Amino acid sequence: MFSRLQRFYTSIKVATDVCMLTVAFVLAYATRFVGLIPVKDGIPPLEETAVSLAMALAIFPFTFHQSRLYITNRARTHFGELFAVFKASITATLILVALTYFTRERYSRLTLALFLGYALVLVSVTRLVLRVALSEVRRRGYNLKTILVIGEGPLGRRVVETVREHRELGFRVVGVLAQDPAKVGRRVRGAPVLGEVKDVERILDAWPVDQVIIALPLAEQLVVKELMEQLALRTVDVKVVPDLYQYITLYGGLEEFGGLPIISLQGDPMDGWSRVAKRAFDIVFSLVAIALTAPLMLVTAVMVKLTSKGPILYAQERMGIDGRTFPILKFRTMRTDAEVAGAKMASLEDPRRTPIGTFLRKYSIDELPQFFNVLRGDMSLVGPRPERPVFIEEFKRQIPRYHLRHKVKSGITGWAQINGLRGQTSIQKRIEYDLYYIENWSLLMDLKILVRTALGGFLSKNAY
Repeated sequence: MFSRLQRFYTSIKVATDVCMLTVAFVLAYATRFVGLIPVKDGIPPLEETAVSLAMALAIFPFTFHQSRLYITNRARTHFGELFAVFKASITATLILVALTYFTRERYSRLTLALFLGYALVLVSVTRLVLRVALSEVRRRGYNLKTILVIGEGPLGRRVVETVREHRELGFRVVGVLAQDPAKVGRRVRGAPVLGEVKDVERILDAWPVDQVIIALPLAEQLVVKELMEQLALRTVDVKVVPDLYQYITLYGGLEEFGGLPIISLQGDPMDGWSRVAKRAFDIVFSLVAIALTAPLMLVTAVMVKLTSKGPILYAQERMGIDGRTFPILKFRTMRTDAEVAGAKMASLEDPRRTPIGTFLRKYSIDELPQFFNVLRGDMSLVGPRPERPVFIEEFKRQIPRYHLRHKVKSGITGWAQINGLRGQTSIQKRIEYDLYYIENWSLLMDLKILVRTALGGFLSKNAY
């Protein structure tokens, strides 16, 4: 029921956005070609206009989805909602302009600019109206379904908090049943403890309850069995929250396989269209980056060759997605005999560096050949920085959940790097930032990280 209602509200948001985007496009077209602005090159055919509208209606909702604008977030303020719409609309417009430029011979830049302006106003206004309307409906208490939570422990408290945070779904916790008699009469996250678990039938007779949620620990399976036998004789909806959240690490949740419910404790954060979109993003932007940095790479190659003996490029084994190793490409910044005595991390004033090596590493110029790693599919533009296998075994023993960073492709830059975690900084802190990136990934976040990297994120006092 929760998921059905969530999908219902999401579909309303998507439908409203599509309607407002269509109106915005029509207004932009009318303003440009039917309004007061002089038309010099003639009005574009209706077919071309329809194609542009179809592209906009595909790109904008997709970008909104990637920006998590269709996920319920009651903590977000009205201003936060407007700012999120603004950022997503700018990103969607840039993508639309890029695709239009490469695929269309003729298009009106002014029409696209007008469309962006109208879309920002219409989408923002309708979203604010929806938020205010839902808040008013909830405040008046219309069409609420009541819930009785069985279990006052951590799992029960989490259920109460979740229901309270998602009041737009129309649920209200009438009370909690506790296993500990001493808890009766107290409150659990604001919900009253109406009685003990054994009192469930008495409470159901005394209170109007539409749904019972059992939130008991694994150790109480016998109690759950008895409860199910009692509740089977009633028409109330019954749901069970499995006590497995402590074991869920990354992208876990409830799945279905051929009608069989399966609880996933650890999953793939980027699958399906998300994987396709990220790969397309990597290819397009790495090609652009190679074109822009080609002169710099050529000069760097000449300087490396002139200042030290040995190859221009250095291929070093790193570990990437799913624990697979690959040769990462870098401009050589150290002597060819730098690791005769074994693998060793770079350090400040490292004597193994070549005359130009210090400069290249300080400004991350030695990393530029990794754009070819991205094109080849070994890496992504954005992701956790890959480590050498010789160091990873030690990190895995010392840092819990370290292995989860290998659930995605490694990146040239990442959330940890733009926040100053480069070189010999805290590995533990770096992992926290990497996992935050994986759990909150979106194309918009990738673009944000790339922009911050380009604006100076590649500079660091720890880069040596």
